[in-house]
Amino acid sequence: MNPKQLAGEKAVEFIKEGMTVGLGTGSTVYFTVLKLSEQIKEGLQIKAVCTSVATHKLAVSLNIPVLSMEEVDKIDLTIDGADEIDPNGHGIKGRWGALLFEKIVAANSKQNIWVVDDSKIVEQLGKFPLPVEVIPFGYKQVVKRFIELGFNPELRMEGQETFKTDSANFIIQLNLGKIDDPVELDRLLKQIPGVVEHGLFTNIVNKAVVADLSNIRIINYR
Repeated sequence: MNPKQLAGEKAVEFIKEGMTVGLGTGSTVYFTVLKLSEQIKEGLQIKAVCTSVATHKLAVSLNIPVLSMEEVDKIDLTIDGADEIDPNGHGIKGRWGALLFEKIVAANSKQNIWVVDDSKIVEQLGKFPLPVEVIPFGYKQVVKRFIELGFNPELRMEGQETFKTDSANFIIQLNLGKIDDPVELDRLLKQIPGVVEHGLFTNIVNKAVVADLSNIRIINYR
C-alpha cells in the first residue's frame, strides 16, 4: 500500500456517526473518500460537503450523501491534503486548483485534518509554488505587481489554455523558493486588488496524518 493510501484511509478513523464532514481535493483524499464510502455501505451515517466539482462527482458516484455549503449549519471535521506543511502547521495547498473552496470549508470546520505522505513535511514553506487565485479581469496587472515584489509569478496553464478554477478564475503560481513569514505573506497577498484567495493556510490545521511506506504518524498542531 502506498503512503497516500495509508494516510488517506487512516483519517477515516476520525469520522464519527452523525458528523458533517468536509471532503477535500487531491490524490491522497481520494483514498479517504473511497474508504469512507465503504464505511457508509457498512452503516455509517454522515453527510458530506465537497471542496471541488471533482470531489463532488466522486462522492456522488460512491453514494456518499452530499450537501451544498449553503445547506449546512456546521462542519464537524474536514479532511484534506496539503502540498507542504511546516513545523508550525502552516501549509501550502492548491495543487489541484481548489484552494478557494477548500479554505472556505476549512474555515467553517470545527477540526481540520490534513493527510499527506512524508515528503510533504518540510522545515520551511516555499519550495512548492504558491498558488494565488485571481479574477481574470486585470490579472496582468496582478502579475506585474508580483514581479515588482520579486515573487517570480507564472500563470498556470492547462495544455495551451489558461487553467480555470471551479469559480472560473485564474491561478498565478509564485515561485518563492522559501517563505520566511507565512502569516505576513498571507496579509500582504490579500491586500492586492484582484486576488481572490491564495494557497497559504495558516493557523488552520489541527493535526496531520503522515505516512511513509511502512509507518503512519499523527502530528498535533493546535
